[in-house]
Amino acid sequence: MDSERRRYIYLIAGLAAAFLILAAQLFRLQLMDNSFKISAQNNALFYQTRYPARGLILDRNGKVLVGNKNTYDILVTPHYVRDFDTAALCSIFGLSIEDVRQRFEEYRRYRTRIGYRTVTFISQVSQEQYSRFIDAAHKFPEFRGVPRTTRMYPYNAGGNLLGYVTEVDREFLDRHPDYSPGDYTGRTGIEQTCESMLKGEKGYSIFLRDASNRIQASYRDGEFDKPAVPGKDVVSTIDAELQNYGEKLMRNKVGSVIAIEPSSGEILSMISSPGIDVSVLGEINKHYSRIAADPFTPMFNRAVMSPQPPGSVFKLVNALIGLQEGTVTTGTEFPCHDGFSAPGIHVGCHHHKSPVNFTEAIMASCNAYFCYLFRNLLENPQYASTAEAFDHWRDYVRSFGFGTRLGSDFPSETAGFVPSSDTYDRIYGKNGWKALSVISLSIGQGELGCTPLHLANLAATIANRGWYRIPHIVKEHGIDSLDSRYREKHYTMVDTVYFESVIEGMYQAVNAPAGSGATARVAAVEGLDICGKTGTAENPHGDEHAVFVCFAPRENPRIAIAVYIENAGFGATWAAPVASLMVEKYLNGSISPTRQYLEDRMTAASLLHKVPASPDYVPPTKDK
Repeated sequence: MDSERRRYIYLIAGLAAAFLILAAQLFRLQLMDNSFKISAQNNALFYQTRYPARGLILDRNGKVLVGNKNTYDILVTPHYVRDFDTAALCSIFGLSIEDVRQRFEEYRRYRTRIGYRTVTFISQVSQEQYSRFIDAAHKFPEFRGVPRTTRMYPYNAGGNLLGYVTEVDREFLDRHPDYSPGDYTGRTGIEQTCESMLKGEKGYSIFLRDASNRIQASYRDGEFDKPAVPGKDVVSTIDAELQNYGEKLMRNKVGSVIAIEPSSGEILSMISSPGIDVSVLGEINKHYSRIAADPFTPMFNRAVMSPQPPGSVFKLVNALIGLQEGTVTTGTEFPCHDGFSAPGIHVGCHHHKSPVNFTEAIMASCNAYFCYLFRNLLENPQYASTAEAFDHWRDYVRSFGFGTRLGSDFPSETAGFVPSSDTYDRIYGKNGWKALSVISLSIGQGELGCTPLHLANLAATIANRGWYRIPHIVKEHGIDSLDSRYREKHYTMVDTVYFESVIEGMYQAVNAPAGSGATARVAAVEGLDICGKTGTAENPHGDEHAVFVCFAPRENPRIAIAVYIENAGFGATWAAPVASLMVEKYLNGSISPTRQYLEDRMTAASLLHKVPASPDYVPPTKDK
């Protein structure tokens, strides 16, 4: 057989094979697969979205923090609406006639954009309202209801922590093309952090239309409907009872509390006060204007967004750096004559014994001691200049997580601010400043800006003797493994051997006997070995801020906590009691009768009258 004949046979065989494949595909599409037919008949079909139930948000012990309840959205196709009983519709849904007129005026204004689409007329109507609507549905032929779920909150706590769910707007849709008008998304808090897990997957039901485009019946008895896939439940690291108790203690106060499990970095509670009441979260749009206008800014999450001067709790960091650099030892003593004095400078201090050693300085929170310590750090002869010594000090501070975003999975975390030598070169001129120029940093004042999350992380780092795991809000569970970065240990630049000396000072600050000069004896709880440090942060806009950090027990610590109460004065008066009560509640399960008076005082107190109605600290411009 010559080559020309073979080519002819191959051509015929190839054409025959292609014909058979094409015939088989046509047979499948026309007789066995209706998907293309459905698409071709789209003008005669109506796709009604099935919205999934969002996943639940649980606490670390399986208690429901955020659940679901059934509601309905009322939909309308504006193009086909004719005259209807407006008064009856308003009566059912509690609307005014002007409300309805404004909505339909908007539909007319955007009729080109809307076209034949169905839009949401009212969101999240109750079962009672929907039943009344069904009874009168014949009066509103172009309106119909679609079942949805909305959020419910078994605990009246954690509004800022949990976040809220709201309908997507045009700006959101422009940034997230995978969402559609009428969808909902998590905004702020855990709802935003875990949106991809919680949202689920939409489905649809297909209905036939008649010649007038009115919906008639289900297409092929729902054979081609797609069920919605519910969202996945999220197990948070939060302890619901501790969160609820902390919010009770912080009622009528401005500030925040963060508690962390040191060994894991799991956030046990996160309180911002005043916060958003969970009773309005399900209908946030109705209350948004009022909440936004509140002078105490309840939507501002102070726990992660408010960088403030840390005050005397920052002495713990300087103490550790001093030991590491060898500019002090645990036996080093410095005098305190009602404070620290140098040419042109005086930093005051409360009355206590003099001189004091390292442990006593932490216990009594001696300002003079830490001024001497800090001056020695910056005038250390091993560095060529004050600026070089200062930038080395800054590296130490940043190794504790200060001046950076820690990388939490909670949204809107603020980095805070730690100044550099460039900061002071701009203020004083290059080589125009010395240790005494920035001596306020020795006691946690000056240009430092730290969030309560940073301070709680400091307490956890000391509890762990020199390392921390990134604080996080979502707990590993089931098939959802934890991101590896939350398992990693982050070590400070201070050797672990130096931490016990600082911890001894913190232990004495809480547990030393009366008359010792200990500043936090009010926080002592028998058997818990709480180690803590008070702080009083200066505030140019009003009364000083009260600060307290602690952890417990001393060995194998289970909780580290930071309390920051704005304009509340001395840390031992308000911040230390709140922290110690939360530690006792978490570790013992209840408050002992001998400390019940302290709980009563904290829950009854209102400090709102002392607070300027806005966050009062703006950190300096960050270095490039």
